Amino acid sequence: MTETLGVLAAVLSSALGGTAVGATRYLAGTLDAVTTGAVRFAGGFLILLPLALWRGDPWPARRDWPGVAGLGLLFFGLFPVLFNAALALTTAARGALALSTLPLLTMVAAAALGVEPLTPRKSLGVAVAIGGVALALAGSLTAAPPGAWRGDLVMVAAALCMALYTVWSRPFITRSAPIPFAAAGMGVGAAALTALAVLRGGLTELAGLSSPQWLACAYLAAVCGALIFFLWAYAMGRAPPTLVAVSVAVNPVTASLFGVLLLGEPVSPALVLGLVLVLAGIAIASGGRSRKAA
Repeated sequence: MTETLGVLAAVLSSALGGTAVGATRYLAGTLDAVTTGAVRFAGGFLILLPLALWRGDPWPARRDWPGVAGLGLLFFGLFPVLFNAALALTTAARGALALSTLPLLTMVAAAALGVEPLTPRKSLGVAVAIGGVALALAGSLTAAPPGAWRGDLVMVAAALCMALYTVWSRPFITRSAPIPFAAAGMGVGAAALTALAVLRGGLTELAGLSSPQWLACAYLAAVCGALIFFLWAYAMGRAPPTLVAVSVAVNPVTASLFGVLLLGEPVSPALVLGLVLVLAGIAIASGGRSRKAA
């Protein structure tokens, strides 16, 4: 049951993460990649910090702080810069598909580092989920700007950052709690991004934001900063890295569904079948382990 809750939290985190692409692209013409990341994670930290203090959950031990800080710089510092930069070089569909290599990268990293054994069932589940994403986005992959492959490679590098964070984080979370762990790492990454944004003069761009753009910033901080990464940390403390990572395949599919619901884009059979395959891949990857635990 604990592992199931972890997988469900990861799926919800990834589903909400699909909206982060839209909010980020909406602000891309006004804020640079570093400033957008600073707004997202500094705001998320300011929300998570009082919540962690109010709950009184244990914070990472002093001996864990170097590792927590390093993971914070990796995931909340480097990852958003690569993520935002990739979306400036490639299309949202291609970027989403490149990010969906996360389950494969996590599975390989977890096996190489001896954290989680590689099994045929997990491999099949990951392959089915990635295939579902490719099918759902197939119609959007043909239209791409020149040199879009550079953005695809940058997004794969971002996915590698997330994979390593997912694999290395679990022992720290089990020794503390999800909210303090997420807040600590987010605070370190946000501090680095904010300092870099100040040096680059990016924070001056905030003065020219319109009311809708401020709402997008608030959404990035509250939902795409605080809530999403609390759910991700919660999931990592309760489920193996590969099962958590495979849920990211939901991200681009839900982003496409938001396009259908909010932008009036047509519902294609490929989108529906792709979503079914993504959910089937997650079920395949987690099914055998869940039965064994039961």
